[in-house]
Amino acid sequence: MRTITLSNGKTIEVECLSCALTSGVIEPDGGVVVETEYFHAHQDVAYPIRGLIILASKRHIKCFDELTEEEKLDYINILSKIRKAQRDVLGIEYVYYFYNEDTIHHFHTWMVPRYEWMYEFGRSVESVRPVLLHARNEMNTVKNLKEVMEAIRVLTKELTLQ
Repeated sequence: MRTITLSNGKTIEVECLSCALTSGVIEPDGGVVVETEYFHAHQDVAYPIRGLIILASKRHIKCFDELTEEEKLDYINILSKIRKAQRDVLGIEYVYYFYNEDTIHHFHTWMVPRYEWMYEFGRSVESVRPVLLHARNEMNTVKNLKEVMEAIRVLTKELTLQ
């Protein structure tokens, strides 16, 4: 079992966070943003940043090359739809995408929005970790969490209409 700290400071113990999230054992704050046959998208449960989406494989795999042809098509299609919705309804101009194979979770892609306040930490990949820690430690306010939840709601609505 692994202990995971959520954005609200609560800790949970799970064998695999991705399995728990994609199967519905753990409901991410605000719920699922969009789900397909092969993928599950939700607000990142560890960092309260408006529009920070995790797109995770439902299958317990680690690497891009393990995706089937159907999963590859589904992945790029849903990733593109989420990105369009981020731009259209949240006004997110830029996103950093992260995917790593040495994760303890399923194959997943982080879609990290870039907001003006983040540039004080830098403009490169090295700035992301300090941004995430700042969000976890300094942005767990009622006001920010309401904004995160509203972003989930509007993204979900937009993606339902597509």
